[in-house]
Amino acid sequence: MERRRKRAARMFQRGVTQADVARELEVSRQSVSRWYAEWRAGGTKALKAAGRAGRMPRLTATQLRQVNQALRQGPRVHGFATDLWTLDRVATVIEAETGVRYHPGHVWKLLRDKLGWSRQRPARRAVERDDEAIARWVAEEWPRIKRGRADAGRGSSSRTNRESRSSRR
Repeated sequence: MERRRKRAARMFQRGVTQADVARELEVSRQSVSRWYAEWRAGGTKALKAAGRAGRMPRLTATQLRQVNQALRQGPRVHGFATDLWTLDRVATVIEAETGVRYHPGHVWKLLRDKLGWSRQRPARRAVERDDEAIARWVAEEWPRIKRGRADAGRGSSSRTNRESRSSRR
């Protein structure tokens, strides 16, 4: 877009009309009129790009690297009881390392977009887990429970319907 505005400035210098500039560059006449006024006031420099839009990042590239290194050391190094990163914990480490406070709800954007981290689930299972007992329960108990619900639902509703019909008579 800046290139297009600079091209328009060169055309203005050659004396090309605003309407012809708009047609040539395939932009609106309003834009060309605005560009012309800026060009007259400040020359070609006035048509430079405005720069970055939006709020500046709160952490510099150096600080991001520092946070990434700190997180890779693991939660225990930073005084946490388990090896699980949570958004609250990451926010605490960011503030301790850089002095910049992030709300835990916004930490995930930083992790995902700036550091390339993704959500993970723990690979380990509970020590108390008994896979044989779970398989046995699924094979024996669950069918009985499921059958019981279906039978109870059918029997009670049909009996209730019969009773309500007989009470209306």
